[in-house]
Amino acid sequence: MKHAWMRGLAAGALTLALAGLAQGREPAAPDLNPEAATASVQREKVSSAASMVVTAHPLATRAGLSMLDQGGSAVDAAIASQLVLGLVEPQSSGLGGGGFLLLFRPDKGLLSYDGRETAPAASPLDRFELDGKTMSFKQAVNSGRSVGVPGLMRALELMHQDGGRLPWASLFRPAIDLAEQGFEVSPRLHALIADNPGLADKPAARAYFLDEQGRPWPVGHRLRNPAYAQVLKMLAQQGADAFYTGELARDMAAAVAADPIPGDLSEADLRDYRALRREPLCMDWQRWALCGMAPPSSGPLTVMQMLGILQHTPIASLEPQSARAIHYFAEAGRLAFADRDAWVADPAFVAVPQQAMLAPDYLKARAALIRPDRSLGHAPPGQPLADRQPAGDNTLELPSTTHLSVADAQGQVVSMTTSVESAFGSKIMVRGFLLNNQLTDFALSPRDEAGRLSVNRVEPGKRPRSSMAPMMVLEKDRPVIALGSPGGSAIISYVAQTLTGMLMWNLDAQQAVSLPHYGSRNRATELEAGTAVTAQAQALRAMGHEVREQPFPSGTHVIRWTQNGLEAGVDPRREGLALGR
Repeated sequence: MKHAWMRGLAAGALTLALAGLAQGREPAAPDLNPEAATASVQREKVSSAASMVVTAHPLATRAGLSMLDQGGSAVDAAIASQLVLGLVEPQSSGLGGGGFLLLFRPDKGLLSYDGRETAPAASPLDRFELDGKTMSFKQAVNSGRSVGVPGLMRALELMHQDGGRLPWASLFRPAIDLAEQGFEVSPRLHALIADNPGLADKPAARAYFLDEQGRPWPVGHRLRNPAYAQVLKMLAQQGADAFYTGELARDMAAAVAADPIPGDLSEADLRDYRALRREPLCMDWQRWALCGMAPPSSGPLTVMQMLGILQHTPIASLEPQSARAIHYFAEAGRLAFADRDAWVADPAFVAVPQQAMLAPDYLKARAALIRPDRSLGHAPPGQPLADRQPAGDNTLELPSTTHLSVADAQGQVVSMTTSVESAFGSKIMVRGFLLNNQLTDFALSPRDEAGRLSVNRVEPGKRPRSSMAPMMVLEKDRPVIALGSPGGSAIISYVAQTLTGMLMWNLDAQQAVSLPHYGSRNRATELEAGTAVTAQAQALRAMGHEVREQPFPSGTHVIRWTQNGLEAGVDPRREGLALGR
């Protein structure tokens, strides 16, 4: 299938501005980008015979490929890549954060791992109140109160137990070498440091990211991180226990307690943290099974709802950049996000009706609410269970995130999304790595404007709701697509749009991730600034859409299986790389 949009895919540099407040019927809180947008670069499809590594940074991709070349598995490659990403892309992920991991093994099927952060045991309901008032998002983000118990190392270790082939210690060598020898500051890292004045307020972060005059290190500067190298050497020899007990745990708890707005992360919280093996969430859709991480990630569930709704619309026959295609996609997003906000949180605290939300009759009924020529505006949540009423929610989610996809020649596949939350997390740096601010993924106020308790309120030991959406599409019980993306709550739209492109519009992986972004998170209809879809704004407004043009700095990375082997899609909006054998 050929589309007119293919002739103009390359976009110019995107503005660094964050999205403004929305108007009209939508809630007051804006949907912000977790990271600033930087220049978009045209990409060509990458193909390989048997294996593929796709990550957000060339050095991380090369580290992963080196593991495959040594006989390692997709798990080994993913872990080595992630450890490098924590060094070269610290704004997005790292040891002080968390994530969700999918692993497909030909002999065991699909496995999933929850490495999401947890709220400390001492967390009060009014965690984000200061002097009797709810803290501003900026205050909360850059404070010790935002730091949750990091989960990444426990999750990586658990996945390695199930699918690693190389020794654990060997996976750390690429990141250790780069940390000791240094790596060149990339244009994106330089731009993001410059865009984050909060780094200057934290002594350790200021000393690492800024020069003696307080300026961001220039592009090309060789940045060394010996402290991170020492931490990695410790973890390589002693395993994840060295992160959660002993001197590292003491240093993390002390750094959070010493912040001007201190938090309550304790050594006991770190010692008691556990990553979880969870049952993956899957939904039959046409001839495929759509699969992903179950709650507390809302991402795959909401993506599945969107595709389940869209199959009852004519979107498959429409041009991807047409006003009607944008209309149907945005309306499906409104309906799915309404359900997400009302029903989804940590399943240890809230009974999430995920199967009822994915029931064919329920999705067909939701799709029937879409009018072909008029926007819903602001969609109400549905009622998948007759005996329960939807709850309130006022969460402003802003995770800064990275995604990688890996496939090896023996059939093992990893789709992994990791995060420190907003860019550079809490800005609190300990021994060369940043601590997350994931607790701001909870509702800052425990009640909404109507006084209803949020399903996503802070509670001790609770995992904040996430939009991370590592997913795989299976056909005849074998992966045919592995994908995911960073991007805050917009992750859901990015992944749903990429799947729509491949499964409904017959696009290859690169064409699908390069589509100009659009959609709705049950607020305005959003169009990616600087792209061809902004030409549809007038037509959409005529259908009752409130339209907002804004940057959409996704980082969607895809592996797709074809008759000739594997193909990769690398998001043109970031500096990632795909390599295969």
